[in-house]
Amino acid sequence: MAQSAAVNGPTATPVALPVIPVRELLPWAIFAFVIGALLIYFVGAEQGATSVFGGTYIHEFVHDGRHLLGFPCH
Repeated sequence: MAQSAAVNGPTATPVALPVIPVRELLPWAIFAFVIGALLIYFVGAEQGATSVFGGTYIHEFVHDGRHLLGFPCH
């Protein structure tokens, strides 16, 4: 009998997942999208004709990340 109890083990009880309303999730999704779009812009397009800031400071700051993500820059 001791072996059958060890094989079956304790049974798992179901856990209720919390429901997050879309109204509460939407501002965070918009915030994440804006931050992501800014990161993609600065890593991928902040140089040349589309440059917001003059000089090459931002280009050099994200240079290795640009190559790591596959963006050409030379």
